[in-house]
Amino acid sequence: MRLGHCPKAEIVLKINIGEEPMNHGIEMGPIRPPSEAQSLLIRVTRNCPWNQCEFCHTYKGETFSIRSVEEVKGDIEQARAIADQIREISWKMGQAGRINQAVLGEFFSHPHSRSPGYQIVAGWLYFGGTQVFLQDGNSLMRKTGDLVEILRYLKEKFPSVERITSYGRARTLAKKTVEELKELREAGLSRIHIGMETGYDPLLQYMKKGVTAKEQVAAGRNVVASGISLSEYLMPGLGGEMWWREHAVESARVLNQINPDFIRLRTLYVRRNMPLYRKVEAGEFARPSDDRIVAEIRLFLETLDGISSTVVSDHILNLLEEVQGKLPEGKEKMLALIDRYLAWPAEERLRFRVGRRLGYLRNLEDLGDPNLGLRIDRMIEEVRRSVEQEKGREAQEQEIEQEIHGLMEDYI
Repeated sequence: MRLGHCPKAEIVLKINIGEEPMNHGIEMGPIRPPSEAQSLLIRVTRNCPWNQCEFCHTYKGETFSIRSVEEVKGDIEQARAIADQIREISWKMGQAGRINQAVLGEFFSHPHSRSPGYQIVAGWLYFGGTQVFLQDGNSLMRKTGDLVEILRYLKEKFPSVERITSYGRARTLAKKTVEELKELREAGLSRIHIGMETGYDPLLQYMKKGVTAKEQVAAGRNVVASGISLSEYLMPGLGGEMWWREHAVESARVLNQINPDFIRLRTLYVRRNMPLYRKVEAGEFARPSDDRIVAEIRLFLETLDGISSTVVSDHILNLLEEVQGKLPEGKEKMLALIDRYLAWPAEERLRFRVGRRLGYLRNLEDLGDPNLGLRIDRMIEEVRRSVEQEKGREAQEQEIEQEIHGLMEDYI
């Protein structure tokens, strides 16, 4: 039986941004970082040029290609035309160009507004219209000159844009010169997101990441030296049960040499359509328990030293969303929070895990809410009752673990 589906957050605008392929001249890729939820998505490349990572399913079966500069400019022009239509409605309604719910209500009453292209621009304007994310998996693969041209055109069409960001692969950025990156910064690129995942070379090779720890350090240092803001992504759990210590320690050592602006945590989840799933089925890879991953994050944080990065836990798969803060001053608080969770009795940790995966809880204090506690306890008891009593407590706990993993799959 399923514990229940995670409650869907109410979408204020009543639109489904990014769930369908773009039309009306705007093409959109499948993903963006959580921190870019309010960004306009401009696709400058398609898919991923590497596309071999064992833990990634996003681009499997797809071919990488670079969109022409004119194609990308066409999308920017279309986005500008849609934005102009929405602003015109605002002025006609006496809202002086402001994009609020009244303006969107009028805009969405027209049949053409049902196109995802119109919807994503409308949502972007509603949230300020100041951020843009360049898709797909490695936009920095483009020639620097072409990307500079796109960035300048984007800034020309949308002068209000304050932040332009992109994913970039470490191996690509290790080959970019600091001068090239500075040219991109001057053209408008303000942040690069790098999926480091781990800094442990044997694990990088095992997961077919196609990069070494040395290249990750070189890439990160290049970005930092250019003045572009850098977000490095760590994947807790990626070392499995075998390499969790090495994964934590060596990843921290790599980041100590880079000192990125942000270190973002993205907990591993193994889906059936990932190559890594076959290793799980074969018993070759064992995903660590949630408690082991929490201990791994503690070791990772403890090993970080001499840097001023901000640790961010901004993904729904992370168990402890509260583990975030500015280094070095925030380290002790983060470690204390982890220690508080690990000191709880096993049943209390289970209750928190279930409540978190159901979407009821966001921090440790939430478990003290008696109403939420009753709902969580009821769900756990229902699962335990569904397992035949003669199979014993161990079978019941295994069933609960399966339910928790099912809930996590709902999120991604």
